[in-house]
Amino acid sequence: MINNKFIGAYSIGLILLFLVLRVFYTPLKVVFKLCVNTLAGGFILILINFIGKFVGINIGMNVLTSLVVGILGIPGVSLMLILQTVVS
Repeated sequence: MINNKFIGAYSIGLILLFLVLRVFYTPLKVVFKLCVNTLAGGFILILINFIGKFVGINIGMNVLTSLVVGILGIPGVSLMLILQTVVS
């Protein structure tokens, strides 16, 4: 037999699970987006450095470059290319 206490406990458990998932959804979404930007930007940066050997373009891999590319993604790589042409 199903007891009313079990139904109440499962209901409260489901409500708490929903609330916990609701609270952590936005931060996890931000972390996932940051990871995707980092992977995409890093891949493009490595690709540009590989192809750039033949045309004379080289973007250094350091902490600042990694942070810019990690946060901005592909636009960060574009920013690094623009900064390199302006400074050089």
